Amino acid sequence: MASALLSLRPVLSPPFFSYSFSSHRVSSFSSSASAFSSLSRRTRRGRRLRPLAMGGDLLGDLGARDPFPAEIESNFCENVVGNVDTEHKILIPKLSALSIAQMRCKPVSPSQPLMSREDAEKLIKKVVGWRLVEDDGGPKLQCLWRVRDYGCGVELISRIYKVAEAAGHYPNLHLEQPNQLRAELWTSSIGGLSMNDFIVAARIDEIETLDLLPNKRIWA
Repeated sequence: MASALLSLRPVLSPPFFSYSFSSHRVSSFSSSASAFSSLSRRTRRGRRLRPLAMGGDLLGDLGARDPFPAEIESNFCENVVGNVDTEHKILIPKLSALSIAQMRCKPVSPSQPLMSREDAEKLIKKVVGWRLVEDDGGPKLQCLWRVRDYGCGVELISRIYKVAEAAGHYPNLHLEQPNQLRAELWTSSIGGLSMNDFIVAARIDEIETLDLLPNKRIWA
């Protein structure tokens, strides 16, 4: 009996420490290991092992647990990232949120009303370098470029033409001596401005022109 009930204090046995356990604790550990082995076999057979929040389960303190009643009442899971009940939506941006350059030109009927001055003044703020002008032909969009030389002006016309060809809406281009290009946009079928003019103006704004600009003078 004395040999079965050993002390739990470490026994120094140089150069290591060793621990002795009572026969009661060894028996308890063996029964726990047997129960865990039994649960593992049942899990392998396809039965789901579900840890409990409270109680004498084996895995409840090691892995995930069910929430306590007080936690459920507090709705704590509503603020948890990745909650399975979270509603995920993919929102398609509205037309007003898109860049004008991403919009497509549409056919304009001669019976379509002109764009109002108020709408035109709002949209002109979304295209860079363009301004509203009035002449005998009605309101137009106008933009001027200063280029390095005549050849750069011809190159810029070629780049603008590619953009206009893809959109199906063309500006009037004027290569003015010695190094200025003027572009004008309006919808001739209605004698004024339409959304197509602003779409093409926004796409022209995206053209790379840095290599065509005049060289800056550097003073010593």
